Amino acid sequence: MKNVLSTPIVYLKGVGPKRGEILQKEANIHTYRDLLNYFPFRYIDKSAYHKVSDIPFQEGAVQLKGQIIGYKEVKQGRTKRLEVRFEDETGIIELIWFKGGKWIIPKLEKGGWAKVYGKAKKYGAKFNIAHPEIEFLNGPNEDSLGLQAVYHSGEKLQNLGFTSKGFERIVAQLLPALKNQIHEFLPDWLMADLNLMSREQAYFEIHQPSSYEMAQKAQVRLKFEELFILQMELLFRKEITKKKIKGLKLETVGAHFNEFYKEHLPFDLTGAQKRVIKEIRSDIGSGIHMNRLLQGDVGSGKTLVALMVMLIAIDNGYQACMMAPTEILANQHYNTICEFLAKMDLKVALLTGSTKKADRKILHEQLRAGEINILVGTHALLEDVVMYKDLGIAIIDEQHRFGVAQRSKLWKKNLLPPHILVMTATPIPRTLALTFYGDLDISVIDEMPPGRKEIQTSHRFESARLNVFQFLENEITKGRQVYIVYPLIQESEKLDYENLMDGYEAITKRFPLPKYKVSIVHGKMKPEDKDYEMKMFSEGKTNIMVATTVIEVGVNVPNASVMVIESAQKFGLSQLHQLRGRVGRGADQSYCILMTNHKLGEDAKKRLMTMVETNDGFKISEVDLKLRGPGDIMGTQQSGLLNLKLSDLSRDAQIVKLARIKAEELIERDPNLSEKGHQKIAQVLRKVLKEKPNWSRIS
Repeated sequence: MKNVLSTPIVYLKGVGPKRGEILQKEANIHTYRDLLNYFPFRYIDKSAYHKVSDIPFQEGAVQLKGQIIGYKEVKQGRTKRLEVRFEDETGIIELIWFKGGKWIIPKLEKGGWAKVYGKAKKYGAKFNIAHPEIEFLNGPNEDSLGLQAVYHSGEKLQNLGFTSKGFERIVAQLLPALKNQIHEFLPDWLMADLNLMSREQAYFEIHQPSSYEMAQKAQVRLKFEELFILQMELLFRKEITKKKIKGLKLETVGAHFNEFYKEHLPFDLTGAQKRVIKEIRSDIGSGIHMNRLLQGDVGSGKTLVALMVMLIAIDNGYQACMMAPTEILANQHYNTICEFLAKMDLKVALLTGSTKKADRKILHEQLRAGEINILVGTHALLEDVVMYKDLGIAIIDEQHRFGVAQRSKLWKKNLLPPHILVMTATPIPRTLALTFYGDLDISVIDEMPPGRKEIQTSHRFESARLNVFQFLENEITKGRQVYIVYPLIQESEKLDYENLMDGYEAITKRFPLPKYKVSIVHGKMKPEDKDYEMKMFSEGKTNIMVATTVIEVGVNVPNASVMVIESAQKFGLSQLHQLRGRVGRGADQSYCILMTNHKLGEDAKKRLMTMVETNDGFKISEVDLKLRGPGDIMGTQQSGLLNLKLSDLSRDAQIVKLARIKAEELIERDPNLSEKGHQKIAQVLRKVLKEKPNWSRIS
């Protein structure tokens, strides 16, 4: 028997082919199931009536019940408005429609009863309500008080009657047809453990709530279900990967690793770095394919950990590669690794878009012959022509900047897939890590190298600019260097560029030649000019670097002790934190100064206050998640994989954690979901795993 939920939406009373088409295009509603999952985003409390005489003392919207005592159409130039006189036992109020009146006129009947809802405004001595919601009643005793669900709509939907009220009407048509059609699949023990209402009741209560409390319980039930299925899917994919995908066995910790560790390590490893290397060694030596995420704040020593892991691969006779999202960052990693390995007999190569054709050819041949031990580069590493003799491990830095399909190409670079270590300096809140990377093992470097001083951050208004310049002069006199960063946002690129150039001019006037030297770096420059300016700054030949966010990642100048961020209100929290991480890399006290004008929104104030209060990337990421939501933090490529209909990872962190705990508990109780009470959830999971591509295999 066909499930009623699969019925095409065009067959629902009040929809039909034309309106059905717009629902499909604009709201992605194709079936009864889709409409059932088109959830209201808030509720209006319509549990009481007000009187016309209450209006002067009432804030917000009012709900009135009364009679239509007259109406007229008023022409004003080319426009018409509809004015309706509405009366209850305490007085008269005017209802006004500036458009859409032609739909209402046929229903107006003198003496007819109606219920209206809207915000009353005072004009002169009288009140009126513009564009109220109106419901025509059969008499004074007809009633439907309670909470009203509010649904998202849009202009095209509204034109065909699908206002929020229109959605409410078709949902009211749908629900009776679904009685006994919404089947439970969560196990009984889980329902009892968490005191969850039934699935059917939850759907009915979320659309037509009997009270706020019941609406809330319905939301919790459906959010838990959504997140629980997601966590089950991630855990199953992880298990499938571990069972089915054989990994290279890199169990030897040999000559290269030991030589580097004993003789060339520039400083002692932190406890966190040691712990993470141990976790990775255990993975790559087990014969199971590794898929691991390494999180660590800017400057916590992720590159050193990555290098030591690559040395283990080399000790086992394999090659290693490291892929970064920008040429600047790729160059930075290449230089760092070359510096670390300067006294060792290993060949490190760099491959980016700027690598000359002739050099490329030689590099490709050496790579195939196994003469190159470590290849560092950008997207260029993904090209088909780049073939290794034997790739043992692939390190991907700032991985959220790469699309999944791009990363999958690394997978095919070897007969047995290389181990994958994904790194990010963008601290990700635990709830997001559990969800976006739930199928990866996660390691965290939560300790900074010893001797690092915490960066002092302050917020200064434009009026304090002269004092800020004086402070910069004092730091430069001590032999330090300074970054001054300007925003560059796609939508306001021209304006931002002008601000950058104006700022550069002001700075060169305040810090003139020959006493001071100022570099400038921005996206419109030729790569060779940009590299020259960067080199001058990193070699200490210029005192100030004026730049756009191109320096967000990959510039390592230990002597730079001040970061000034102009128009700081335009930056997101994670970007501010990344920029701040460019200083504080030496032993000197470092500073970050956030410059803004006085006009700041609430979110901007919260971001700036957070930056001043803490240097902890994980705390910052939690605030960022609350302010921006998961999609912005992870990037659309990542967030699109979720497609959550009801849950919000920032607001529902507790439910995410609970869903993870219960998913792990269920798999521990019944790893194959073969017990009688678990067969329905197994069925749902099979469907989900079948519909989605297995991205977990490619990190």
